Amino acid sequence: MRFGVVIFPGSNCEQDVVHAVRHMGHSADYVWHGDTDLSGFDAVVLPGGFSYGDYIRCGAVARFSPVMASVVRFAEEGRPVVGICNGFQILTEAHLLPGALLRNEGLKFICEPVHLRVEESVCEWLDLSAGSVMTIPINHNEGNFICDPETLERLKANGQIVLRYCEPDGTVLPGSAPNGALDSIAGICNERGNVFGLMPHPERVVDPLSGGTDGQAIFRAIAKRAAEVAG
Repeated sequence: MRFGVVIFPGSNCEQDVVHAVRHMGHSADYVWHGDTDLSGFDAVVLPGGFSYGDYIRCGAVARFSPVMASVVRFAEEGRPVVGICNGFQILTEAHLLPGALLRNEGLKFICEPVHLRVEESVCEWLDLSAGSVMTIPINHNEGNFICDPETLERLKANGQIVLRYCEPDGTVLPGSAPNGALDSIAGICNERGNVFGLMPHPERVVDPLSGGTDGQAIFRAIAKRAAEVAG
């Protein structure tokens, strides 16, 4: 499967994503933010970083890049799109995912491994059973997910909450989210399950040399799904 990894001015995790995809045995190529042709790709990744310097709001400027109109069409066709960290922020700004990402609780940048519990969801980007616990690093200043009460109830009812911050045993406690995220939410998807946004960086734990392989479950699942979509 061929992954397109979008580069915005200020992206800094695109090489990690490309390495992760290629390590999993698939093809990955960079897509410049000014390009508009995604026809040659089976899945699209919006990587982490600080697009356009995070001016105004994280992802607010990147949302208007020429490539994003094509990303929206790609998603509307039911094809796989994932946004990691800054990519998640861009997806919310583009209204491909609900909610918003605010400054971390405590107003400090956080860079550390976290435990994540896989929830029962419609997400097509994960092939782990509900209740599984993953350890994946976070690296952000604005990862505090928030939405209105009605949206939260809709996310729960539709199975759109994919990952929650948790304790090592999978228990979710009031302080499990290091950034203060509402309901300990670390990742959500759209109602169709093909658009997935998460704050943790799975691309950093794919190659065993990087210290873990928990991120493989995400890239493995979407490669399988992309193959199904491609026929």
